[in-house]
Amino acid sequence: MHRFCLGTEAHVTRNRNVIRLVLVAAVFAVGCGYGMFAERTQRFPYALARTVLSTLRGDTRNGRDAAVPATGRWNRSRSRPVGGELTEEQKEEMSRLESIGYLTGSVPVGERSGVTVHDDARAASGLNLVVSGHRPWAALVDMDGKVVHEWQLDFRTAWPDREVSPDITGDEYWRRVLLLDDGGIVAIYEGLGIVRLDRDSKLIWAREGGYHHDLERTPDGGFCVLDREARLVPRISKRHPVLEDFVAYLDANGNIIRRFSLLEAFEQSSFASMLIGMDWGGDIFHTNTIELLDGRLAGKSPAFRDGNLLISVLMLDTIAVVDSDAETVVWALTGMWRQQHQPTILPNGRMLLFDNKAGTEVSEVMELDPFSQAVAWSYRGTPERPFYSETCGSNQRLPNGNTLITESDNGRAFEVTQKGTVVWEYINPNHAGPDGEYIATLFEVVRLPSEKRPDWME
Repeated sequence: MHRFCLGTEAHVTRNRNVIRLVLVAAVFAVGCGYGMFAERTQRFPYALARTVLSTLRGDTRNGRDAAVPATGRWNRSRSRPVGGELTEEQKEEMSRLESIGYLTGSVPVGERSGVTVHDDARAASGLNLVVSGHRPWAALVDMDGKVVHEWQLDFRTAWPDREVSPDITGDEYWRRVLLLDDGGIVAIYEGLGIVRLDRDSKLIWAREGGYHHDLERTPDGGFCVLDREARLVPRISKRHPVLEDFVAYLDANGNIIRRFSLLEAFEQSSFASMLIGMDWGGDIFHTNTIELLDGRLAGKSPAFRDGNLLISVLMLDTIAVVDSDAETVVWALTGMWRQQHQPTILPNGRMLLFDNKAGTEVSEVMELDPFSQAVAWSYRGTPERPFYSETCGSNQRLPNGNTLITESDNGRAFEVTQKGTVVWEYINPNHAGPDGEYIATLFEVVRLPSEKRPDWME
């Protein structure tokens, strides 16, 4: 009976909300009318649309706690200076945004561990670069699960004089590791900084900053890496800080050459209408992949010219190409996946990507034509071998045509044939949690394409 005992104010509020929803839907529909796919030529009046929606929503987040991001998982607190004319609440919100990270483990330890499947005749040979969340550690693991080389560096060794929260200890994890030709690595402490080590884990340089998720080697020997900064962007919201993503170019010594905003790259492009439904605060993009294009698809679209960047924007469910010189988005695709990771252009010109939420607790790796959107191959697991990672995940096409998949949350990596047969499987033997009760998150496993050990290991 209580459901019918609504006062006049409640009725008015409900009616206002209905009107707002209708108007929001109408504005969004107009934006969609300009097309959400590639090669649009007209720009939707993005700023006007967001002003209308901001007025309708009262510059709020529909009742959600603005201090909590819409995605991501909390780990230990990170402390970086915040300043400017901000309220204490905004400063606290910015600190929380900059502390966005991932659990180092979330799935209970099971009976299986290490290499559990190895079909030597059908699996691609090579060493596996394993990045595990139990501590800042990476290793080369052979096809039988034996560690043949490893790297590690505690956070406080990289930054001994840095003032951080006492919760940050030496077991802070690496989110992504890039193996260099000389056996050295470049590793990202998620949201904290980036380091370069030699093959013996000796620190070469360390740079503090909001570096996160992914990086690439550039032809000049430097690096392009995803960066982020929590700040107030009045044109997005005058109340709630956002976590703004950037692309940073570093030289071989870790010095910043240039840096540009991915938010501005969208705003200044013909794809600005894709931002209409963007959140009003928090982690608005959560960009999780960056790949330097080699120009193999430039004949089909100049957007894919050599030197441009392929990125994955999780919060927009969008894959995009950014012109690295003009610093603007020149191609984008959405609507076929949700909260995706690791798009990569294959030698055959198709795109491989990890669709985290292809269904209810189902993930999918798909290979598709980025222009026609025709799906050439996909893998969704089986009832006997379910496949799902709510956050994170990676995929790699191997020289023999098989696909190596990292199911991060379950601490599992596996290789499947074109017919979907699992021919190699690795369960992370490292544990996380206060009592080691969880399988450590497996952020990525990459197969090195050589049958023999690299020269630097000899």
